[in-house]
Amino acid sequence: MSLHVLLGANGNIGNAISQELFSKGIPVRQVSRNPKKVNENDQLAQADLLNAQQVAQAVKGAEVVYLCAGITYSAKIWERDWPVIMRNTLDACISEKCRFIFFDNMYALDPNQVGHLTEETPMNPQSRKGKVRKQILEMLWKEVGEKRLQAMVVRAGDFYGPEAKNSFLHELVINRVKAGKNPQWTYAGDKRHAFTYIPDAGKATAFLAQQESAWNQTWNLPTDPSYPSAQEVTQMLNDRLGKNTKLSVMPGFLVWLLGWFIPPLKEVRELKYQTAEDYRLDSSKLEKAFGIKPTPFAEGLESCL
Repeated sequence: MSLHVLLGANGNIGNAISQELFSKGIPVRQVSRNPKKVNENDQLAQADLLNAQQVAQAVKGAEVVYLCAGITYSAKIWERDWPVIMRNTLDACISEKCRFIFFDNMYALDPNQVGHLTEETPMNPQSRKGKVRKQILEMLWKEVGEKRLQAMVVRAGDFYGPEAKNSFLHELVINRVKAGKNPQWTYAGDKRHAFTYIPDAGKATAFLAQQESAWNQTWNLPTDPSYPSAQEVTQMLNDRLGKNTKLSVMPGFLVWLLGWFIPPLKEVRELKYQTAEDYRLDSSKLEKAFGIKPTPFAEGLESCL
């Protein structure tokens, strides 16, 4: 049976992919500095993704490698580390002759088109983090174009789902409403927003990995086109939990001011467009090609309560 390797294991998407692969009888190797089993039969391998030799060793015997790593949310660190991680992964996959799936975000795409993001939306980043993502994507597609590698890029909106970790929606809205506290958001609470259900993302990614026709393309993962605003999510939670919380929205000047004291807020400022404007991720290409539909947002939200 083919081996699938998760680089940057044990995050939201890595765990969801691992569970889906295990359900299909596909062996999984979890790779990180401190990997943990997701399924009882998982292999474990310690590796620093900044170390080329360790990455090469970690992918030995793999048929498919997934890069799902998350690194410190700092533009400076992204500029320093992401190109190294991508280079190490590409070289290891090329050497081992295995296929490669990169789990990407929206940062590299043209912010002027954030209201309708498809697989055809051009890369035109205005942020430092977005420029890093464009750089590493160009590294990947160069190898594909030169026929040294078969690869795939998958993208999702902001995550939500059971036991989500480091989720914007969970930390600012869901968990606060559950605790009876007023939820928070940045810039605008009435703008539409794309939220991707973690189990959907995991199932779709594992499915795509097994489809010959899916390779050497970009795929937006299943995302409910209802695109609820933060205000609407707050009302849905209030209705379900019998709460009466009020959404608190941080205006731009407050985000700027607090950013001097709270580093994550300083990092968020360059991506203001993602919450200050309607943000829609269109996953209809996947549905048309394979019939995969997203979980309705209201249904997914129930699983978080």
